[in-house]
Amino acid sequence: MVTLTPEILLQAYAAGIFPMAESAAERELFWVDPVRRGILPLDRFHVPSRLRRTVRSGRFAIRCNSAFEAVMRGCAESTSERPHTWINDEIVSLYTALFQRGAAHCVECWADDTLVGGLYGVQLGAAFFGESMFSRATDASKVALVHLVARLRAGGFQLLDTQFVTEHLRSLGAIEVPRRRYRAMLDQAITGIADFSRLPVDVSGAEALRIIEGHEPS
Repeated sequence: MVTLTPEILLQAYAAGIFPMAESAAERELFWVDPVRRGILPLDRFHVPSRLRRTVRSGRFAIRCNSAFEAVMRGCAESTSERPHTWINDEIVSLYTALFQRGAAHCVECWADDTLVGGLYGVQLGAAFFGESMFSRATDASKVALVHLVARLRAGGFQLLDTQFVTEHLRSLGAIEVPRRRYRAMLDQAITGIADFSRLPVDVSGAEALRIIEGHEPS
């Protein structure tokens, strides 16, 4: 059995596949290559009015890349809505190694210095592969996603891969594309240059919304 390394993991993403585990308790991983791939077009991201108000309110303090492993552990938690998770210890170790080499990032939501939500993913060129998100407070993961999309738009990213499409993601503008079309989009995106840190870490919710609406960062 081949030992999975961060280098192999990046090669897999470049080929359009990604690993999962059957459960957090299962040690073995398997490769996933969906026939139809979920993506969230960065120029068609829809922010519902209620979520827009929450983003503007500044209810959460937003940070990036300050608690990567803690975000992964949050995503691995079982909840009433998600009793089973695919994130095991090997996945945490592998993606933390990617983060340490600058190939993975996270967006975090904090309340009173407590991590209450966030998301993480992998960067390859101008492609961002969203892996998972979590909330310990209402709307925290949604607010993190809004800030992620603003950061990707400002940083020159071309592709936001969501792997699959849930009803929630569909309501925000996510779509499914056939594998062949996805591969063509991926091939173009990974050769591009993008900067996840183009925006300051303390960008406001109002500024994030302005960027999503097509305005240049101020």
